[in-house]
Amino acid sequence: MVSLDRFDTFKAVVEAGSLTGAAKALGQTRAVVSFNIIRLEAELGVSLLTRSTRKVVPTEAGERFYRRCVRVLDEARLAIDDARSEHKELTGTLRITTTFEYGLRKIVPALEAFTRLHPGLRVCLSSSSGHADLISERFDLAIRIGSMEDTSHRATLLSRHDIFPVASAAFLQRLPHGGLATLEALAQAPWIEHSRLPASRRWDITGPDGKTYPWRPRGKAMLAADSASALHAFALAGHGVALLPAWMIEADLQLGRLCRLLPDYRFPVQGVYAVYPNTRHVPAKVKSFIGFLKNSEAAAGGTAGAYAR
Repeated sequence: MVSLDRFDTFKAVVEAGSLTGAAKALGQTRAVVSFNIIRLEAELGVSLLTRSTRKVVPTEAGERFYRRCVRVLDEARLAIDDARSEHKELTGTLRITTTFEYGLRKIVPALEAFTRLHPGLRVCLSSSSGHADLISERFDLAIRIGSMEDTSHRATLLSRHDIFPVASAAFLQRLPHGGLATLEALAQAPWIEHSRLPASRRWDITGPDGKTYPWRPRGKAMLAADSASALHAFALAGHGVALLPAWMIEADLQLGRLCRLLPDYRFPVQGVYAVYPNTRHVPAKVKSFIGFLKNSEAAAGGTAGAYAR
Protein backbone atom coordinates (compact mmCIF):
# COMPACT_ATOMS: atom_id res chain seq x y z
CA MET A 1 0.00 0.00 0.00
CA VAL A 2 1.33 3.45 -0.94
CA SER A 3 2.16 5.65 2.08
CA LEU A 4 0.35 8.98 2.44
CA ASP A 5 3.69 10.46 3.44
CA ARG A 6 4.91 9.76 -0.09
CA PHE A 7 1.79 11.46 -1.47
CA ASP A 8 2.75 14.50 0.60
CA THR A 9 6.36 14.35 -0.61
CA PHE A 10 5.25 14.15 -4.27
CA LYS A 11 2.85 17.07 -3.78
CA ALA A 12 5.66 19.15 -2.23
CA VAL A 13 8.02 18.40 -5.13
CA VAL A 14 5.45 19.44 -7.74
CA GLU A 15 4.63 22.67 -5.88
CA ALA A 16 8.28 23.56 -5.20
CA GLY A 17 9.47 22.57 -8.68
CA SER A 18 12.56 20.87 -7.29
CA LEU A 19 13.68 18.18 -4.87
CA THR A 20 15.74 20.73 -2.95
CA GLY A 21 12.79 23.10 -2.55
CA ALA A 22 10.54 20.27 -1.42
CA ALA A 23 13.15 19.11 1.09
CA LYS A 24 13.33 22.62 2.55
CA ALA A 25 9.54 22.90 2.78
CA LEU A 26 9.22 19.48 4.40
CA GLY A 27 12.17 19.90 6.75
CA GLN A 28 13.84 16.81 5.30
CA THR A 29 17.06 16.08 3.44
CA ARG A 30 17.11 16.02 -0.36
CA ALA A 31 18.15 12.37 -0.20
CA VAL A 32 15.05 11.41 1.78
CA VAL A 33 12.78 13.26 -0.66
CA SER A 34 14.49 11.60 -3.65
CA PHE A 35 14.19 8.14 -2.05
CA ASN A 36 10.47 8.60 -1.37
CA ILE A 37 9.80 9.72 -4.95
CA ILE A 38 11.74 6.75 -6.37
CA ARG A 39 9.83 4.37 -4.09
CA LEU A 40 6.50 5.97 -5.05
CA GLU A 41 7.20 5.60 -8.78
CA ALA A 42 8.29 1.99 -8.22
CA GLU A 43 5.13 1.16 -6.26
CA LEU A 44 2.91 2.74 -8.90
CA GLY A 45 4.91 1.43 -11.86
CA VAL A 46 4.84 4.78 -13.67
CA SER A 47 7.10 7.81 -14.05
CA LEU A 48 5.59 10.79 -12.25
CA LEU A 49 8.32 13.39 -12.75
CA THR A 50 10.63 14.57 -15.50
CA ARG A 51 13.95 15.76 -14.10
CA SER A 52 16.34 18.29 -15.60
CA THR A 53 19.38 20.08 -14.20
CA ARG A 54 17.30 23.06 -13.14
CA LYS A 55 13.85 21.85 -12.21
CA VAL A 56 11.46 18.96 -11.87
CA VAL A 57 8.11 18.90 -13.67
CA PRO A 58 5.32 16.31 -13.54
CA THR A 59 4.68 13.99 -16.45
CA GLU A 60 1.17 13.73 -17.88
CA ALA A 61 0.50 10.85 -15.47
CA GLY A 62 2.12 12.89 -12.71
CA GLU A 63 -0.24 15.82 -13.35
CA ARG A 64 -3.28 13.56 -12.95
CA PHE A 65 -1.79 11.91 -9.89
CA TYR A 66 -0.99 15.31 -8.34
CA ARG A 67 -4.61 16.46 -8.60
CA ARG A 68 -5.76 13.27 -6.92
CA CYS A 69 -3.04 13.56 -4.27
CA VAL A 70 -4.36 16.98 -3.26
CA ARG A 71 -7.88 15.59 -2.86
CA VAL A 72 -6.70 12.51 -0.96
CA LEU A 73 -4.53 14.52 1.42
CA ASP A 74 -7.35 16.98 2.07
CA GLU A 75 -9.70 14.12 2.89
CA ALA A 76 -7.11 12.50 5.15
CA ARG A 77 -6.52 15.75 7.04
CA LEU A 78 -10.28 16.26 7.33
CA ALA A 79 -10.66 12.82 8.91
CA ILE A 80 -7.77 13.47 11.31
CA ASP A 81 -9.05 16.92 12.29
CA ASP A 82 -12.58 15.62 12.81
CA ALA A 83 -11.27 12.85 15.06
CA ARG A 84 -9.10 15.24 17.05
CA SER A 85 -11.84 17.83 17.40
CA GLU A 86 -13.79 15.38 19.51
CA HIS A 87 -11.21 15.97 22.23
CA LYS A 88 -10.84 19.73 21.57
CA GLU A 89 -7.07 19.33 21.44
CA LEU A 90 -5.02 20.67 18.56
CA THR A 91 -1.83 18.93 17.50
CA GLY A 92 0.57 19.05 14.59
CA THR A 93 2.19 22.23 13.25
CA LEU A 94 0.60 25.60 12.45
CA ARG A 95 2.71 27.60 9.99
CA ILE A 96 1.95 31.34 9.89
CA THR A 97 3.46 34.25 7.97
CA THR A 98 2.98 37.97 8.55
CA THR A 99 4.93 41.23 8.60
CA PHE A 100 7.61 41.67 11.23
CA GLU A 101 5.91 44.71 12.78
CA TYR A 102 2.41 43.28 13.10
CA GLY A 103 3.80 39.91 14.07
CA LEU A 104 5.81 41.33 16.95
CA ARG A 105 3.09 43.70 18.15
CA LYS A 106 -0.02 41.55 17.75
CA ILE A 107 0.59 37.97 16.60
CA VAL A 108 3.35 36.95 19.01
CA PRO A 109 1.28 37.83 22.12
CA ALA A 110 -1.75 36.07 20.62
CA LEU A 111 0.28 32.96 19.83
CA GLU A 112 1.75 32.91 23.33
CA ALA A 113 -1.77 32.76 24.77
CA PHE A 114 -3.08 30.39 22.09
CA THR A 115 -0.31 27.82 22.57
CA ARG A 116 -0.95 27.79 26.32
CA LEU A 117 -4.50 26.67 25.48
CA HIS A 118 -3.20 24.06 23.01
CA PRO A 119 0.10 22.69 24.33
CA GLY A 120 0.09 19.87 21.77
CA LEU A 121 0.32 22.32 18.86
CA ARG A 122 3.66 23.43 17.44
CA VAL A 123 3.69 26.90 15.88
CA CYS A 124 6.15 28.20 13.28
CA LEU A 125 5.96 31.98 12.69
CA SER A 126 7.70 33.55 9.70
CA SER A 127 8.11 37.31 9.24
CA SER A 128 8.51 38.98 5.86
CA SER A 129 7.86 42.38 4.31
CA GLY A 130 6.62 40.62 1.15
CA HIS A 131 3.72 38.27 0.54
CA ALA A 132 4.75 34.64 0.84
CA ASP A 133 3.26 32.05 -1.50
CA LEU A 134 1.04 30.02 0.83
CA ILE A 135 1.02 26.92 -1.37
CA SER A 136 4.64 26.55 -2.46
CA GLU A 137 5.96 27.65 0.94
CA ARG A 138 3.44 25.44 2.75
CA PHE A 139 1.94 28.08 5.06
CA ASP A 140 -1.38 27.34 6.74
CA LEU A 141 -2.19 31.00 7.31
CA ALA A 142 -1.03 34.51 6.41
CA ILE A 143 -1.94 37.68 8.32
CA ARG A 144 -2.04 40.51 5.78
CA ILE A 145 -2.65 44.20 6.27
CA GLY A 146 -4.20 46.85 4.04
CA SER A 147 -6.92 46.55 1.44
CA MET A 148 -7.57 43.00 0.31
CA GLU A 149 -6.61 42.45 -3.32
CA ASP A 150 -8.18 39.78 -5.49
CA THR A 151 -6.89 36.43 -4.38
CA SER A 152 -7.51 32.78 -5.07
CA HIS A 153 -7.29 32.16 -1.32
CA ARG A 154 -9.92 32.57 1.35
CA ALA A 155 -9.77 35.67 3.53
CA THR A 156 -11.37 36.54 6.87
CA LEU A 157 -11.44 40.13 8.14
CA LEU A 158 -10.02 40.23 11.68
CA SER A 159 -10.05 43.95 12.45
CA ARG A 160 -9.67 47.45 11.02
CA HIS A 161 -7.33 50.30 11.87
CA ASP A 162 -6.58 53.87 10.82
CA ILE A 163 -3.46 55.12 9.09
CA PHE A 164 -2.08 58.60 9.74
CA PRO A 165 0.38 60.90 7.97
CA VAL A 166 2.96 61.77 10.63
CA ALA A 167 6.24 63.63 11.01
CA SER A 168 8.56 64.59 13.85
CA ALA A 169 8.40 67.99 15.55
CA ALA A 170 11.98 68.67 14.44
CA PHE A 171 11.05 68.12 10.80
CA LEU A 172 8.00 70.39 11.06
CA GLN A 173 10.05 73.16 12.64
CA ARG A 174 12.25 73.28 9.55
CA LEU A 175 9.28 74.00 7.26
CA PRO A 176 8.19 77.50 6.20
CA HIS A 177 5.53 79.23 8.30
CA GLY A 178 2.18 77.45 7.93
CA GLY A 179 3.78 74.05 7.74
CA LEU A 180 1.53 71.31 6.39
CA ALA A 181 -1.87 72.83 7.11
CA THR A 182 -3.54 71.90 3.79
CA LEU A 183 -3.88 68.82 1.59
CA GLU A 184 -1.89 70.59 -1.14
CA ALA A 185 0.96 71.39 1.26
CA LEU A 186 0.96 67.80 2.49
CA ALA A 187 1.12 66.55 -1.10
CA GLN A 188 4.23 68.67 -1.76
CA ALA A 189 6.06 67.59 1.42
CA PRO A 190 9.12 65.32 1.34
CA TRP A 191 7.80 61.79 1.76
CA ILE A 192 9.27 58.63 3.19
CA GLU A 193 8.03 56.16 0.63
CA HIS A 194 6.90 52.57 1.13
CA SER A 195 8.67 50.81 -1.73
CA ARG A 196 6.04 48.07 -2.04
CA LEU A 197 3.29 50.62 -2.76
CA PRO A 198 3.02 52.34 -6.16
CA ALA A 199 4.61 55.78 -5.98
CA SER A 200 1.66 57.26 -7.88
CA ARG A 201 -1.01 55.63 -5.70
CA ARG A 202 -4.09 57.79 -5.19
CA TRP A 203 -5.81 57.93 -1.81
CA ASP A 204 -9.46 58.88 -1.34
CA ILE A 205 -9.36 61.06 1.78
CA THR A 206 -12.45 62.05 3.75
CA GLY A 207 -12.48 65.69 4.83
CA PRO A 208 -14.10 67.35 7.86
CA ASP A 209 -17.09 68.18 5.65
CA GLY A 210 -17.68 64.46 4.97
CA LYS A 211 -16.67 64.80 1.32
CA THR A 212 -14.08 62.58 -0.36
CA TYR A 213 -11.01 64.14 -1.96
CA PRO A 214 -8.64 62.32 -4.33
CA TRP A 215 -5.09 62.86 -3.15
CA ARG A 216 -1.60 61.62 -3.93
CA PRO A 217 1.85 62.69 -2.68
CA ARG A 218 3.82 64.71 -5.23
CA GLY A 219 6.79 65.74 -3.08
CA LYS A 220 10.16 64.16 -3.68
CA ALA A 221 10.66 60.87 -1.85
CA MET A 222 14.05 61.27 -0.17
CA LEU A 223 13.95 57.83 1.39
CA ALA A 224 12.21 54.54 0.58
CA ALA A 225 11.90 51.29 2.52
CA ASP A 226 9.94 48.06 2.27
CA SER A 227 8.93 47.83 5.94
CA ALA A 228 6.84 49.96 8.27
CA SER A 229 9.58 49.72 10.92
CA ALA A 230 12.05 51.47 8.65
CA LEU A 231 9.53 54.17 7.71
CA HIS A 232 8.79 54.64 11.39
CA ALA A 233 12.49 55.05 12.24
CA PHE A 234 13.05 57.53 9.39
CA ALA A 235 10.05 59.59 10.52
CA LEU A 236 11.27 59.67 14.14
CA ALA A 237 14.67 60.84 12.88
CA GLY A 238 13.03 63.80 11.11
CA HIS A 239 13.51 62.79 7.48
CA GLY A 240 9.98 63.57 6.24
CA VAL A 241 6.34 62.51 6.29
CA ALA A 242 5.38 58.85 6.63
CA LEU A 243 2.01 57.14 6.44
CA LEU A 244 1.85 54.69 9.35
CA PRO A 245 -0.75 52.50 11.09
CA ALA A 246 -2.31 53.87 14.28
CA TRP A 247 -1.46 50.75 16.29
CA MET A 248 2.25 51.30 15.62
CA ILE A 249 2.49 54.98 16.59
CA GLU A 250 0.05 55.39 19.51
CA ALA A 251 2.83 55.90 22.06
CA ASP A 252 4.75 58.27 19.73
CA LEU A 253 1.67 60.49 19.37
CA GLN A 254 0.99 60.49 23.11
CA LEU A 255 4.58 61.39 23.96
CA GLY A 256 4.97 63.94 21.17
CA ARG A 257 7.72 62.06 19.33
CA LEU A 258 5.53 62.23 16.22
CA CYS A 259 2.81 64.68 15.21
CA ARG A 260 -0.31 63.68 13.32
CA LEU A 261 -0.81 65.88 10.26
CA LEU A 262 -4.22 67.18 9.15
CA PRO A 263 -6.11 65.39 11.95
CA ASP A 264 -9.47 66.53 10.54
CA TYR A 265 -8.88 64.45 7.43
CA ARG A 266 -9.12 60.67 7.37
CA PHE A 267 -7.27 58.23 5.15
CA PRO A 268 -9.02 54.98 4.12
CA VAL A 269 -9.38 52.55 6.99
CA GLN A 270 -7.17 49.49 6.52
CA GLY A 271 -8.07 45.89 7.26
CA VAL A 272 -6.23 43.03 8.91
CA TYR A 273 -7.02 39.75 7.15
CA ALA A 274 -6.40 36.10 7.84
CA VAL A 275 -5.64 34.53 4.44
CA TYR A 276 -5.55 30.77 3.95
CA PRO A 277 -5.63 28.27 1.09
CA ASN A 278 -8.99 27.79 -0.60
CA THR A 279 -9.43 24.11 0.17
CA ARG A 280 -12.73 22.34 0.74
CA HIS A 281 -11.75 21.66 4.32
CA VAL A 282 -10.17 24.29 6.56
CA PRO A 283 -8.03 22.56 9.22
CA ALA A 284 -9.24 22.84 12.81
CA LYS A 285 -5.97 24.50 13.86
CA VAL A 286 -6.51 27.28 11.29
CA LYS A 287 -10.17 27.82 12.20
CA SER A 288 -9.34 27.84 15.90
CA PHE A 289 -6.56 30.40 15.59
CA ILE A 290 -8.61 32.69 13.34
CA GLY A 291 -11.43 32.58 15.88
CA PHE A 292 -8.98 33.28 18.69
CA LEU A 293 -7.55 36.31 16.84
CA LYS A 294 -11.02 37.73 16.14
CA ASN A 295 -12.00 37.38 19.78
CA SER A 296 -8.72 38.97 20.89
CA GLU A 297 -9.25 41.96 18.58
CA ALA A 298 -12.85 42.35 19.77
CA ALA A 299 -11.71 42.25 23.41
CA ALA A 300 -9.14 44.98 22.67
CA GLY A 301 -12.06 47.32 22.07
CA GLY A 302 -10.92 49.40 19.11
CA THR A 303 -7.59 50.68 20.41
CA ALA A 304 -6.32 50.84 16.84
CA GLY A 305 -8.66 53.70 16.11
CA ALA A 306 -8.15 55.63 19.35
CA TYR A 307 -6.77 58.67 17.50
CA ALA A 308 -9.24 58.59 14.63
CA ARG A 309 -11.48 61.23 16.10
